[in-house]
Amino acid sequence: MRAQVAIVGAAETDTVGIIPDKSELELHTEAARNALDDAGIDIHAVDGVAAAGQSPITVAHSLGITPSYIDFTSVGGCSFLLHVRHAAAAIAQGLCEVVLVSHGQSGRSRVGASQRSRDRSSPQGQFEAPYGVTGPPTMFPIGVLRYMHRYGLTHEQLASVAVVQRQWAARNPRAMMRDLITVEDVLASPLIAYPMHLFECCLVTDGGGALVITSAERARAMDLPKQPVYVLGTGEAAEAPMVSMMADFTSSKAFVVASRRAFEEARLGPADVDHLMIYDAFAHLPIYGLEDMGFVPRGEAGGFIAEGNTAPGARLPMNTNGGGLSYTHTGMYGMFLVQESVRQLRGEAAAQVAGAEVSVALGVGGMFMSAGTLVLGNEAAAGS
Repeated sequence: MRAQVAIVGAAETDTVGIIPDKSELELHTEAARNALDDAGIDIHAVDGVAAAGQSPITVAHSLGITPSYIDFTSVGGCSFLLHVRHAAAAIAQGLCEVVLVSHGQSGRSRVGASQRSRDRSSPQGQFEAPYGVTGPPTMFPIGVLRYMHRYGLTHEQLASVAVVQRQWAARNPRAMMRDLITVEDVLASPLIAYPMHLFECCLVTDGGGALVITSAERARAMDLPKQPVYVLGTGEAAEAPMVSMMADFTSSKAFVVASRRAFEEARLGPADVDHLMIYDAFAHLPIYGLEDMGFVPRGEAGGFIAEGNTAPGARLPMNTNGGGLSYTHTGMYGMFLVQESVRQLRGEAAAQVAGAEVSVALGVGGMFMSAGTLVLGNEAAAGS
């Protein structure tokens, strides 16, 4: 399906960060209308709706449309990358013509958010929670000490992930945290769950975003206000419902499988990538992602980041919006990965990478439970 569909609309809610006066559904609909305005498409042209967290049926009804294609895939923060993949397949098969993928989450203010509950009969409820593993800070980093022991990752290298993310955020007026920080600042911040300090943990915010997807043929025939961004390759995978059941604590099988599939479909590899977005709920995720995707050899990603290779002006610009550590993190962050990839390929990002033609986004769901990878390109990349 290489370059058979295009993202023709991409926009976030009016603001991101702390939004105490809007419910999750309102965030969905605001983002959806902004994305449709961005695409220059009438809302009644939409015949497919995808969402996670909030039912796509509820979102469609609140927007006043009757879709003939719906996708309620909800596998954590990477759900929206999977929605793009599923929409591409549905459009290619003629099941629909224009798909709206929406996200809205009141992760901080909890306005209109569902009550959080734990299923004691679930695998996690039976085999992790009784031992004190009760939330992301105590779950996501379970494998980090194994990684540090095996490959020699230092606390300073881990902290450098947050430092570089903040360098990007300082260039983004919409980022929640913009003040520059040092490795010393990170290590001096409160210890949350060893070895993670506060600045190595994601923000908790409100906000949302939406995408409008249609066929490449239709996109080229339309008089669009913005240039389309083509879906060159996609991949998805799942490993285990619990982080403690990962096959290897130093690598995500889901990252490997999803990314390999996306690169194969795009007929591209890491060397072809101009811009990279890796889900960074915690500081170790970009380290795992860089290695599992094949950008650097196993055990070298910490040093790669610490040496400045993903920082502004470097050879592999990564998480250029500031990431979940400094830009925003509503709980399911994957939508914001795709939004920044689209902005970069359109040439309209706050911290624009010169000449970006190919952008890759890697999302994670749960605690390494699932993954989604998108290889996106502008017109120049789609035609190559």
